[in-house]
Amino acid sequence: MPVAIITGAGSGIGRAVAVELAGRGWDIVLAGRRAEGLEETARLAGRGLAVPTDVSNAASVAALFAAAKAEYGRIDMLFNNAGTNTPAVPFETLTAEALSEVIAVNLTGPLLCAREAVAAMKAQEPQGGRIINNGSVSAYGPRPHSVAYTASKHGITGLTKSLILDCRYFGISVCQVDIGNAATARTDRMSQGVPQANGTTAIEPRMDVEMLARHIAGLADLPAEVMVPFSTIMPTTMPLYGRG
Repeated sequence: MPVAIITGAGSGIGRAVAVELAGRGWDIVLAGRRAEGLEETARLAGRGLAVPTDVSNAASVAALFAAAKAEYGRIDMLFNNAGTNTPAVPFETLTAEALSEVIAVNLTGPLLCAREAVAAMKAQEPQGGRIINNGSVSAYGPRPHSVAYTASKHGITGLTKSLILDCRYFGISVCQVDIGNAATARTDRMSQGVPQANGTTAIEPRMDVEMLARHIAGLADLPAEVMVPFSTIMPTTMPLYGRG
C-alpha cells in the first residue's frame, strides 16, 4: 500500500483526507498536537499510525518521519495541512507571540515537513513521491484583518513553486490546493457572517469537507508522471473574486 503522512490530522480537513485515503487503500500516518484527536481519526479511518507532533519543532518533525519509515518503510505522500490563525482584529493590536505562532505553524511547519519528505523520497527505492500543500485561497486573496495568516499562506505558494523546481528530477511532484470555506468547525463563523473586502459583513457559503477530501485524494492518486501544480476549490457562490 502507498503511505501518506497527514499533518493536522486530528480534525477537520486533515481527518477527512485521512479517512478518504484509507478508504482508497492507503496506509496513513496521522500527525497533530492532540493524541486523542489522532486516535479518533484512526478509529474512523479503520487504521492509521498516530504520532503526536508539533510541526513547528524540527526534532518533533524528524521523529514523525522516523516513525513513519520505521512502521511502513517508505513515504509516498505528504499532505502539509496543519494550520492556525489569529483573531480577525486590527493588525497593530496583535502580539508578537501571536504573529510568531502563525508563522511557526503555517510556514515553518510545512518547510520542516517538506524537508524531511524530500530527503526520504530522494533516498527511497523506487525514488519519488508527492507533496500536497494546503495553501488556502488566502494565498492570493486576503480577507480583512488577516495579515499574519495571509502572509504565511503566500509563503506556502513560494514553498510550492520552489519545490516544484528543485524536486522534479527526483520523481517528486509538488502541488498546492487553495481551499475556500470547507465545512469544518473552523469555518462555523461563516454561517454567522464575516467581514468582507467592501466593509460589510455577510454570511458565506461552505462546501462539504468530504467532497474536498475526494479532490485531494484524487491528486494523491494521480500517476507519478502527472501533477496539478495549483488548484482552487471553493463554493460556486463564495465571494472570493473581487476581494484582492
